[in-house]
Amino acid sequence: MRLSRRLLALALPTAAVSATMATPAAAHSRLRPTEVKPNLPAGQSNPLIANGVSVGGLVALYRSSGTGPAARNTSAPAGTPEAYVDPAQFPGAALPAGVTLTEAQSWNALARIGENLAAVKLRYADVISMRVFLDNPPGAATADYAGWNRAYRQFFANVDLVSGAVVPVPLGSAPPAPPQVANRARPSRTTIEVASLPVPGWLVEVEVEAVLR
Repeated sequence: MRLSRRLLALALPTAAVSATMATPAAAHSRLRPTEVKPNLPAGQSNPLIANGVSVGGLVALYRSSGTGPAARNTSAPAGTPEAYVDPAQFPGAALPAGVTLTEAQSWNALARIGENLAAVKLRYADVISMRVFLDNPPGAATADYAGWNRAYRQFFANVDLVSGAVVPVPLGSAPPAPPQVANRARPSRTTIEVASLPVPGWLVEVEVEAVLR
């Protein structure tokens, strides 16, 4: 059974978002109506995701529909995973060493998420929650979580929360390099392996929740 997804925006006041190191539990219980506080893992300056996010009752939220990669590789057969490798991101749709189809499709999908957010004047930094659906690459027994996570770090969770320095991230098996988008946000996140996705050839679908400014 497929999950239905809605696109909605609530016209409420602008929220203040705190994305520093781990927030004491008491701060979550004293949350102001327009505050957003991520519950970050203790003792980590560069965690992948938040453990959760507290959201004040007057925070305006934007929820995207599920978004997958765009079929921009016209040299690949329609409906194949290769059709969703964006030549603008990977010239000639050729994947560099170690870059997987899931990683390439995730770049594509996350770039589209950025376009979705920009349409309502939001940024990746405004994202507080994310759901990710991964299908197995052809011939693989399980979903490619490692490829997804490499692509995710290109857009999220790549600024050290203590020093404020941008953290280099790998592309495939290449040495770490500056990310596509420097972003300190750590959304809460759920990643699920599914039997299929709604568009033939998709290996990834992403939906996000963001704070309206």
